[in-house]
Amino acid sequence: MTLSIVFTLFILHGFSQIPPGYYDPANGKTGVALQAALHNIIKGHTIISYSGLWTAYYTTDDKPNGKVWDMYSDVPNGTPNGNPPYTYTFGTNQCGNYSNEGDCYNREHSWPKSWSNDTPPMNSDIFHIYPTDGKVNGMRDNYPYGTVTSPSWTSMNGSKLGPCTWPGYSGTVFEPLDGYKGDFARTYFYMSTRYYTEDGGWPGSPATTGAQLKPWALQLMLQWNNNDPVSQKEIDRNNTVYGMQHNRNPFIDHPEYANEIWGNPVGTQDIGMQYRLTLYPNPATDHCSIELPAGMNGKNLKLMFISATGIRFLPSCVQNGQTLSVDIQSLPGGIYFMILYDASATYHAKLVKA
Repeated sequence: MTLSIVFTLFILHGFSQIPPGYYDPANGKTGVALQAALHNIIKGHTIISYSGLWTAYYTTDDKPNGKVWDMYSDVPNGTPNGNPPYTYTFGTNQCGNYSNEGDCYNREHSWPKSWSNDTPPMNSDIFHIYPTDGKVNGMRDNYPYGTVTSPSWTSMNGSKLGPCTWPGYSGTVFEPLDGYKGDFARTYFYMSTRYYTEDGGWPGSPATTGAQLKPWALQLMLQWNNNDPVSQKEIDRNNTVYGMQHNRNPFIDHPEYANEIWGNPVGTQDIGMQYRLTLYPNPATDHCSIELPAGMNGKNLKLMFISATGIRFLPSCVQNGQTLSVDIQSLPGGIYFMILYDASATYHAKLVKA
């Protein structure tokens, strides 16, 4: 690279912070209203050409030692560099052809381009396109991310390909290392929000409907977002990309936005709840059951489901002893906040309707 290019990339790398008031239009909003507000803030970004990603990576995805930061081969161990099985030098190891791991790095659409018709600006939006090993990228293919117990293939850093064990989906998925799961979750939240209402004609996938995540995938990403907090790597990358695309990933700047839009992951502690109940199965398709707490005998019992957009549903239910069987066949797919109450107490839970 020429000295002028290096200097320009250094400026972009070091000084593109959150502008004052950038997120002010989102203040006080939750749910769909918050997602819409964030969309309006980050839409219409400056487009980097697909070929321009190669140069951008020199500062968006550089490790402290100057090597390519490849999340499909890196092994984070609490230090900035980790102990990866191989490393790449920018430009020198750029793909090209490959046969094995460690041959070269290429451009990985973490949100596969086939899910969005491989059209601009999505197909060169650097927020979801990372430099990764060519072989691992090829093995990942366009499979969703998921959890894998019995892998059919394992990369040299321990990423896995195989049948999904996360509730709601059993097809083939790719599982990255724990240390990067939050990175990919926040990337997916960005895609769902940046292209909110701009996904007409997107064919979707086993994990997505247009730009929005299906219930099983959304719950997985919410868990990954909570379990793997924002890293300095993400913060630095977000600042650098802002200097290029002139938009930001709100879920890196404010990881709490994910729960404020889509709710806490099912099974995590809800803050401010008086009492919590467990629904099973969850996710559910036609029926779910609730074990009533001691003292709640069904007299004057009321049950309500509230969707993410605030629509209320009053399902029919049948009580058998201390078990309440709930008919949810007519409930549209999505995530619901459940309220069960009588004269003495109020109970809460979350349900994923598959």
